[in-house]
Order: sequence, then C-alpha cells, then structure tokens
Amino acid sequence: MNSIKKLATSTVVIAFALGLSACSGMSTRDQHTAIGAGGGAVLGAVLTGGSALGTVGGAAVGGVIGNQIK
Repeated sequence: MNSIKKLATSTVVIAFALGLSACSGMSTRDQHTAIGAGGGAVLGAVLTGGSALGTVGGAAVGGVIGNQIK
C-alpha cells in the first residue's frame, strides 16, 4: 500500500510540474490560482496519507489562497 501512495504522490507532483508550463498565456491571478491548487493538492495528499478527500480539499483551499494573492 505504501508504494501505491508514493506512486500517486509522484504522479501528482509530475502533473503539477507539467501543468506549470501551460501558465505562460494565463493572467497573473490565474497563474497564482493554478499554482495554489497544485501545491494544495500535493500538500493535502501528503498530509492525509494520499486520501482523495485530502487531495481535493487541499487543491480547493490552495486555489482560493492562490487566487487571493496579489
């Protein structure tokens, strides 16, 4: 089970890194929202041991925080 969680976390991190390359045409606020959501998803997954609810919750909270950064 532990190897599955590591694989899932690695996959999220890789997807996050690849997603950042798509930020070039976005507004600054959109970039902050996307980065916050990605970072929140990774942090939520790590803190909850790979829980889907923790990952989605982290993404939502991170996206809102990222959106509010000026």
